[in-house]
Amino acid sequence: MAIATASVLPSPRIFRKQDELSPLSPQQEEILRLKKERNAVILCHNYQVEPIQQIADFVGDSLGLAYKAAETDAEVIVFCGVHFMAETAKILNPGKTVLLPDIEAGCSLSDSCPAEKLAAFREANPEVYVVAYVNCSASVKALSDVICTSGNAIRIVEQVPADKEILFVPDQNLGQWVAKLTGRSMKLWPGSCYAHVLFSKQSIERCRIEHPDAPVVAHPECIETVRDLADEVCSTEKMVSFCRDNSAETFIILTEAGMMHRLTREIPDKTFVAGPTDHCACNDCRFMKLNTIPKLLDCLKKNEPVIEIPNDICHKARLPIERMLEWSK
Repeated sequence: MAIATASVLPSPRIFRKQDELSPLSPQQEEILRLKKERNAVILCHNYQVEPIQQIADFVGDSLGLAYKAAETDAEVIVFCGVHFMAETAKILNPGKTVLLPDIEAGCSLSDSCPAEKLAAFREANPEVYVVAYVNCSASVKALSDVICTSGNAIRIVEQVPADKEILFVPDQNLGQWVAKLTGRSMKLWPGSCYAHVLFSKQSIERCRIEHPDAPVVAHPECIETVRDLADEVCSTEKMVSFCRDNSAETFIILTEAGMMHRLTREIPDKTFVAGPTDHCACNDCRFMKLNTIPKLLDCLKKNEPVIEIPNDICHKARLPIERMLEWSK
């Protein structure tokens, strides 16, 4: 008779500030030289690898990056993130060159809401008011009434006229969280982020046994049973302020592991445990990690891959983004 044995999972990865920052590599130095030569700005999402974060002009979440993209005077925007983020920068700067180091850096959440399916739903339900999480394609944004991020979703939904029926796309977990906190009934598109749904109640409970005094901080894209375990549910930007202001010395962070680099850089006196899944010690998004220092250098040298969006889509998509930026003030 075969005897079942429990699988041994690796311990969660722990992130602490290094004694000193690593010196810049020759490739990083060349990137900075080319950036100045091309009058470029490097915008970097929190989930990017540490060497890219180290030389970026701005590291932040989707809302912060949207503001920076709207405000920049640079002629070239190099967006170190995924495709829909670079599209957002292009929508806000149609006359500028927007580069994405790896054009294949997509997003499972964005892919879960094809524009043609949303268009068909809108045609069948013309009165619905579409609130679109920024993690969606330019074509989906063009079909939406207002955009939101995880950091401003509650504020945005609260400003939608009370007589409107809301369809929230594409993340059902974020939408569920927003509906609960606002008391607003919403239809939820059945999409999710493959990385965030890997966190499980069991994996986090195991992590808490190892770190019993560490508050759990979760992104709202996590599933409800995981959010219910958390001491704080918030955007990545709010994670920084929560951990800085909280008296705890160690935190369990439930989001993509790239966020640990920013946390350790900005809060060097604290320790961060990357939330494990049932399969690995931390959670890396395979799409975010497609961007690398060699690819960033290559895109500045060649001025490609370039993000292109049809003019009509760009114009239609800009309106709900601008509405979001206005409502977020």
